[in-house]
Amino acid sequence: MEVPDPFAGFGPASPGNGVRRSPNIWDNPGTYELENTAFDRAGLLADTMRAIADWSDRDVLDVGCGTGFHLPFFGANARSVVGVEPHPPLAAIARRRTRRTANVTVLEGGAADLPLEDASVDVAHARWAYFFGPGCEPGLEELDRVVRPGGAAFVIDNDPTRSTFGGWFRRGFPRVDPVTVESFWTDRGWQRERILTDWQFDDHADFASVVRIELPTQVADEVLEEHPTATGTDYAINLWWRRF
Repeated sequence: MEVPDPFAGFGPASPGNGVRRSPNIWDNPGTYELENTAFDRAGLLADTMRAIADWSDRDVLDVGCGTGFHLPFFGANARSVVGVEPHPPLAAIARRRTRRTANVTVLEGGAADLPLEDASVDVAHARWAYFFGPGCEPGLEELDRVVRPGGAAFVIDNDPTRSTFGGWFRRGFPRVDPVTVESFWTDRGWQRERILTDWQFDDHADFASVVRIELPTQVADEVLEEHPTATGTDYAINLWWRRF
């Protein structure tokens, strides 16, 4: 049975090839770059991931790597890093970004058909990419295939039950049911770390531009009217993880 897309109507339709289109980064990569630099400047997420499964001297996979923002971060300590991205223009940016980083490779491909050998990575990372709960089973099967025994995988997603941004997210995407999503992951043996971090932008203009790519137009307008001078907000995420 086909699972309804809870993000339907937000941006153009999916390509229809099993890839989940990302209207924020696909349509606005420059603005999404601002969001990456504003998210979790204190490094709480990175510290939590490293405590669970340190990737130093190990082989890392970044699924849906986008413009490759996180590839140099992993590449600083990993033995090797492969970024997989389904959207060719973003993959091209990621390649340019890492062209002088010898241990980083960028490949075109989707989460449901990873262009990697069996048991070829130790740590897999997916951040707001494809793995949103029901419907991502093909991608989970691919993680089972490519992650080595003893390895780990991380999936980062919004927590719509907490924080100011979580409230905005619920208003924008009411069909995302956090109870259903939680059951999906826990039933499959994934564990969760609940992290409260923040967005911190340099000015209100940057904040407003990111709000407009992350929320449907009407909700974004309401949020910006309610917060006319904001440069950031508190932001809750779920870090889902499992060992293989």
